[in-house]
Amino acid sequence: MKPLSPVVIGSLLILAWPSAHAADGQKIFNQGGQNPAAMACLGCHGPDGKGVAAAGFPRLAGLPAGYLAKQLEDFRNGSRKQPVMEPLAKAMEPAEIQAVSAYLSQLPADTAPDTRRQQIATDPVTRLALYGDWNRQIPGCVQCHGPGGSGIGEHFPPLAGQPAGYLVAQLNAWRDGSRSNDPNQLMVNVAKAMTDAEIKQVADYFAQLSRPEVKP
Repeated sequence: MKPLSPVVIGSLLILAWPSAHAADGQKIFNQGGQNPAAMACLGCHGPDGKGVAAAGFPRLAGLPAGYLAKQLEDFRNGSRKQPVMEPLAKAMEPAEIQAVSAYLSQLPADTAPDTRRQQIATDPVTRLALYGDWNRQIPGCVQCHGPGGSGIGEHFPPLAGQPAGYLVAQLNAWRDGSRSNDPNQLMVNVAKAMTDAEIKQVADYFAQLSRPEVKP
C-alpha cells in the first residue's frame, strides 16, 4: 500500500477536526480542563447541562456558543463576578472555552415555552414581564429575550425555565455592579429601576413558564 501523501493526511485531519473538537468539549464538561482548577461543569450544571433549579444553577444546554464563550471570558476579565465561576474560567485555556461552549450549545434543551400565556396580561407581574413600564424606562423582558423569554441569538439568553434564584441573583448583580457585561448598560438600568419585589416576581414568572407537552 502506498503511503498517504501529506495533502491527503492534511485533508483527513481537517475533516476529523469538528468531531475531535466536540469530544474535547464533552471531556471538559464531564472531567474539567487541563488545569485542576478548571473543574467539571456537570458538578453544578447537571449531567445533561440543564442546571439544578434547587441550587439556583442555570441551564447551559442549548444556549448559543457565542453567548457561553462570552460569559466565560467576562468571568476571566472581571466584568462578571461570581466566586465559583471566576477562578474556574481563569483556569481555562481559550481553546477549552471555545470547545466546551460549542459542546453545550449542541446539547438538547427543554421544549420551547408556551407563548400562549402572553396573549393576555391580567396582572402587574405579567404586564411588567411582557410590556414593561415605560414610565420607568423598563422595556418588557420579552421584547429583548424573545417570545416566552425563549432567548434571541447570542446576546439575549433565555429566561424561561431558568431557576428563579439564578434570575434574581443576576438582576441583583446588575444592580450592585458585580455584573456589568451588558451592551450600553441596558440591564443595569432596568434592574436598578425595579423593586426587590418586582425582581422576585418576574424571576418566578419566567422560572415557572409552562412548556407544552409534545403530542403525537
